[in-house]
Amino acid sequence: MLLQTILNHVAPQKSFTYGVISWAKDGDHLALEVAIEPRRATRPICSGCHRKRPGYDRLPPRRYQFVPLWQIPVFFLYAPRRADCPLCGVTVEEVPWSDGKSPLTIAYRWFLAGWAKRLSWQEVASAFHTSWEAVYRSVQYAVSWGLERRKLSGIQAIGIDEVQWRRGHHYLTVVYQIDPGTKRLLYVALDRTEDSLRGFFLILSDDDRKTIRFFCSDMWKPYLNVLAQEVSEATHVLDRFHIMQAMNKAIDEVRAEEARRLKRDGYEPILKRARWCLLKRPENLTKKQTVKLAELLKYNLRSVRSYLLREDFQRFWTYQYAGWAGRFLREWCTRTLRSRIEPMKKVARMLRSHETLLLNWFRARGKVSAGVTEGLNNKLKLTTRKAYGFRTLDAVRAALYHNLGDLPEPKSAHKFC
Repeated sequence: MLLQTILNHVAPQKSFTYGVISWAKDGDHLALEVAIEPRRATRPICSGCHRKRPGYDRLPPRRYQFVPLWQIPVFFLYAPRRADCPLCGVTVEEVPWSDGKSPLTIAYRWFLAGWAKRLSWQEVASAFHTSWEAVYRSVQYAVSWGLERRKLSGIQAIGIDEVQWRRGHHYLTVVYQIDPGTKRLLYVALDRTEDSLRGFFLILSDDDRKTIRFFCSDMWKPYLNVLAQEVSEATHVLDRFHIMQAMNKAIDEVRAEEARRLKRDGYEPILKRARWCLLKRPENLTKKQTVKLAELLKYNLRSVRSYLLREDFQRFWTYQYAGWAGRFLREWCTRTLRSRIEPMKKVARMLRSHETLLLNWFRARGKVSAGVTEGLNNKLKLTTRKAYGFRTLDAVRAALYHNLGDLPEPKSAHKFC
């Protein structure tokens, strides 16, 4: 089988033919150069108006990098024609395997972008003897193509959160679709202000907004202000993750303060190495941690009482009806406010002021969960950790959409990876 036959199968070029294939040098490596010629009696297509126009002249040959075959670099060699367009003037013709002045073919860009989902960009560049910049441009191309063609209709549930992407107070606002059958990143914006989130609703049509029935977020005031304006009829679900996270922070604060006090007063350091015994769920404890926790429960410590209050609150999630859950919540908050443990009292006051949002969890049970948002956030952090060389917001945004956006890709005769 001739190489031209293989290329015609995996990368057919309309109005062009593959010609002579020869060996060439690509730095220290051997490469294949594939000559391309236009078919007879065909006219060049103007790159401005995309219409067939009379030919004007031909430029010197250009090289376009294609997908490597058998670990051998492949380059297309073509001398582009110029078209004499009455509307655009003299322009370089439009070719099907590349666009603009890019030295990479479209097929090679999709090839690099596909591998960039599996490996870091630097690893992809090293594996295929190209540059980090080439991989970055390929991912940008794939993301732009996908964002232009993705569909945003029929979204029923969204999750909103902020994530830190650089040291210091540098945050991104992220919006996910968390429908039962679809989990994807919809939007990324710099900072965590009202304008950051409002940009998401600007890309939605009025009909798309009306289909949103649930949204999950924390209690960040700028987000609540925007959501109240844009999707006022949707149900705001404050999921258990954020509640238990707040309780664990309170327990850890109580433990740290009490451990310092016991050491200062000369008591036995019973709370030493007890952090995870108090923060983890009982079923997740190791054997040593289980023994340590049993020992701690013999003492009347503020840390132990905080732990017991948290474990007692777990019954809240077992109720079937919002009314009974609300009654339990009010009783628990009253007991906690009488405990004289200030960090836990702070949590109780927070829960009492957001009782309506908490009870929405029961109304949306089985339909939406903010735990999905946190799971996607973990994937987001993994993507940024793999991002060797990311220094700009554009690069981070491209990587996140590429890995988490579930963007559409073009159909091709052959998928290389």
